[in-house]
Parts: sequence; structure tokens; C-alpha cells
Amino acid sequence: MISNKKFFTGLVFASLLGGLIALGGYQLVVDDLASTVKFEQVQPVKFTSNFDTASSTVPEGLNFVSAAEITMPSVVHIRSTYNGPESTTKNPLDEMFREYFGDQFRDRGDSRKGRSSGSGVVISADGYIVTNNHVVDRADDIEVLLNDNRTYPAKIVGTDPTTDLALLKIDEEGLPHLAFGDSDELKIGEWVLAVGNPFEFRSTVTAGIVSQKARNINILRDGQNGQGLQVEAFIQTDAAVNPGNSGGALVDLRGRLVGINTAIATHTGSFEGYSFAVPALLVKKVMDDLLEYGVVQRALLGVSITDVNSQLADDQGLDILTGVYIMGVNEGSAAADAGIEKGDVITEVNGVGVKTVAELQEQIARKRPGDKVEVLFVRGGKQRNVTTTLKNTSGNTKVVETRNSLIIEDATFEDVSVDELKELEIEGGAKITDLGRGKWRDAGVKSGFIITSIDKQRISNVQDLRNKLLNKNGGTLIEGVYPNGEEAFYGIGW
Repeated sequence: MISNKKFFTGLVFASLLGGLIALGGYQLVVDDLASTVKFEQVQPVKFTSNFDTASSTVPEGLNFVSAAEITMPSVVHIRSTYNGPESTTKNPLDEMFREYFGDQFRDRGDSRKGRSSGSGVVISADGYIVTNNHVVDRADDIEVLLNDNRTYPAKIVGTDPTTDLALLKIDEEGLPHLAFGDSDELKIGEWVLAVGNPFEFRSTVTAGIVSQKARNINILRDGQNGQGLQVEAFIQTDAAVNPGNSGGALVDLRGRLVGINTAIATHTGSFEGYSFAVPALLVKKVMDDLLEYGVVQRALLGVSITDVNSQLADDQGLDILTGVYIMGVNEGSAAADAGIEKGDVITEVNGVGVKTVAELQEQIARKRPGDKVEVLFVRGGKQRNVTTTLKNTSGNTKVVETRNSLIIEDATFEDVSVDELKELEIEGGAKITDLGRGKWRDAGVKSGFIITSIDKQRISNVQDLRNKLLNKNGGTLIEGVYPNGEEAFYGIGW
């Protein structure tokens, strides 16, 4: 499991989020919090019964047996193997993973062979499995162990670091699998079960209640994409979750998948009652995109935002204490097209109330470019209702192809293939596949060059490249590598 060391002070969560995040902008508000969260291997938690006698019965509706029996056959154990150095650049999440997993997780930039383990959920009879991206990120080999002890090699269909989700495939038919539940219908205080493989204890079931929904804990903001598109709207529960539960199932008492267990938070390294799961409706959307397109279709409203609170309301003269305050609107964005302005407060999307950035974030993240959404907002004390069409990161309504491409200054860029990433031992980049006359050629860049960083900021893909160069002015340091392994750098003026 993963967490961030900077979002706790005492026992209180503080997670004020500002910026575009999944809505197409930059994080503008960051908490100044104490670094107190530790991630370590912990001892299993021992549970005892509160019943006075052996003849006591579980009240109707609180029997977990049926849900456990439905869920366990569909939850798998995932073992990821790392055969050697993946990159000379460290993954910013490696330190957190290594501290949390201890000997189970080794630095994937290390020359030693290492292994990590987690959980996954079978979501179709023909072998599609959902898990966390951090369970399989940059793995050389992935092994899936079913509940009945059958073992299969798995292939990655697609990943989405911005939600920490991944879709795997094994070659088998007729597998037991879980149906998706409606995570919107979950109520705070409702019982849920967490099923996974903590500490490699196979098929472990724990119970808890839904403690809160749409919780933002700021663990993905420094993820691999670094584009401000991270989506955090976690279901918070008090079900015991430990190392190895990553990617496992969170189910309701009918055995329906309502979330994918992803993170815990703790001061001491021991389980303290804080666990977080990606909601099922967001999981399903991401899985559908990965299966159909090979890449997530991210829809954007195109605004910079922050939560409304009493201080903000006083400063801005608002007569409302909840909602999402618009700090800025991108030119040509879906929000701009609809007439949304700085100072507006969004309170609903498609009839669903949004009191926080995380809630708005989740609602938009479930959509695709070209989808229409109805937005209710408050301006000058009056409610207004508009309908707008969401756009992609390139500012249009087209879906993104698996092999994403982009033209900048008469040079065509494409995402680097998985095989080339492994061969060159790099984590990502944008490759020039066609080079015309322009700044790139004038600077000495040749066709085939893979840009891995701009001004020392990592480039993961072509959309990352676009975002880094957007509105860029002055001299720019371009670093990268050619297909033959030759490293190079260039200076380009914008």
C-alpha cells in the first residue's frame, strides 16, 4: 500500500486541493503539514469477538459469510518480478513503497533481482484482472496465483498512474469474477469487506465500515505523469488493510465490488484504522477505457479550483460555505465555452452534488472527451445552470489513440513503445518519428530522438511533452536518448 508523508498533523487529515488536477490545470494550493507518516511492515492485527456467549447470533443483515464466499474465489495474488535496473532516474514513489514493503519491495533501479506482491480482482470470466498500478509498475514478469492455487503468467493490457489502476490479462476461461457495484450508493456507516493477501497471507477477509467518501489524501500528485491529472476521490474505511492488500477487493455485503483497496495511512507503521479504496464506478470507467482504447480517455472541464471554506467565503464575499470555487478558467476550455467564470462556485454536476474538489474530480473523471455535462454553479448569490462538452488534454473532443501522437514545430512525436522503454531502460518519453524543418532540426535534433526531460522535469509521454511546452518562453534544455542508446541534450529557444 502507499501513502504520503505530508498529509497528517496529529490525528487530523488536512487535504486542501487546488488546481486543475483531473479538471485540466495546475495545483495551486498545497498544505504545509508535518511529515509524520511512516510506512513499515507491521504485525497482523488480532480480532476478538464481542459476543458474550457462543450461542449469540449475528444480527440479520450483518452476516459477512455470504459476501466472503462470493468474493474470495475472485481475488488473486499477484507477484511482480524486477530482473534488473529499469532506469537511471528514480521513481519518486519507490522510497515510499520500499519503506512500506521492507524486504518485499526493492528499488527497481537496483541491479539486484527483486520482487513485490499484491492483490488483484478478476472482473471477467475470460481472465481480465484489475489491480493497482504500483503493484505491477515496470515489472519484467507478472505471475497471478488464483484462489484455487492455479498459477498463470499475466500481461499488462494498460495502466493509469493518475488513478493508480492497471488492467491485466491471463489466458483462461470460465473464471469466477466479481460484478461491479454502485459505489455512489454506498452510505457512510455501511459495512464493507476488504479481501486480499496481506503479508502473503492468502485470501484474508477483514470487515469495517465506510468512514467517508471522496477523500483526497494527496498521494498521487507526484505520480509518473506529473500533469496535474491525478484523481483522488477515495472511499475511506476502517477495514484492516496491510502490505499485500494493494489491488484487492472492497465489497459490500452482497459481494459486489465497490472499490479497489489502494492505500493506508499511519503514524506508527501499525494499522490505525485508515484505509482507502478507488471507487468502483471510477474503476469501471478506467478499465473500459484500457480495454477499448489501451489508454484512459481523460475528459477535462478546464478550470483551476479549490474547496470553499469559511475563510475563502469571507475573503471572496461568498454566501455559500460548500462547493468548488473557480480560481481560473483556461482559454478555449469546456468551462470557458459554457461561460463559467473566475469566482463562480460549482455545486452540482449532472444533478450530483459536489461539495469538494475530490467530488467534482471524480464526476468529471468518469466522463470521456465529447461527453456533455450539466453544471450548476452559484454567481453573485444566484444559481445558474449550463451544459458544456468536455474536452481532452489537447483541447478537442476526440478520443486518444493507444499510440498517441502530437505535432510540435513541424516534428511529430509519439509515445515510446513498451519494448523500447525496456531496451533503453527508461521510464517514459516522447519520440520524434517525423522531423521537418523547424526549431528541432535547427537545434541539431535528429529523427528517432526520445525526449526524456525538459529543464530537468521528466517527460512520460507526448501529452506530458505538450503540457511542459505549453506557453513556454525562453531557452529550454532538452535531454534524451537515441534508439542506439546514445544520450544527448540540446538547447532550444521558444
